[in-house]
Amino acid sequence: MSHTIRQKAKLLNRVHRIRGQVEAIERALASEAGCEQVLHVIAACRGALNGLLGEVVEQHIQSHLVEPLRTQQPEAADAAEQLVDVFRGYFK
Repeated sequence: MSHTIRQKAKLLNRVHRIRGQVEAIERALASEAGCEQVLHVIAACRGALNGLLGEVVEQHIQSHLVEPLRTQQPEAADAAEQLVDVFRGYFK
């Protein structure tokens, strides 16, 4: 079972929030909101997209690199875990 299927509800909830943020951008532009407000809403949406990307990539690394390596090559699994930590820090 794919990690995206196992976390389907969690990922879809993130997508629904992102959809709401994109709609907020559209409303801000349609109502001719100030550029500061538009930029703020865009930044929030970008953060939400980065969060979704980070979640999917992290789970991909865990499912397809770390777990298969855990029994065969523990050092490689540890290196992959370190990669996850670096990646997580980058997207925060």
